[in-house]
Amino acid sequence: MLALLRLLLIGFVVLTVIYVSLLFFARAQRRDKLAAQWDAAPEGDRDAFIEKGLADYNQSLQRKLLLGVYIVPVCVVLTIIYLTNFH
Repeated sequence: MLALLRLLLIGFVVLTVIYVSLLFFARAQRRDKLAAQWDAAPEGDRDAFIEKGLADYNQSLQRKLLLGVYIVPVCVVLTIIYLTNFH
């Protein structure tokens, strides 16, 4: 039981580091795209345009798909444990 708890704790920490890294990377990519889009056709305040675009991004499906970082590995590990022990 202790080994399983240790696996879960280490796995959670590793997946959290991966999630946060992907989150910062995706936001930086989106910020760069918004800046390039504004540079191509400038209208209004640049910072306000980028902030509005990032606010829209926060509600997007792509942002929610990053949560798959937690779901997919956990499902794979649980499947392996089930198949190893009960099949």
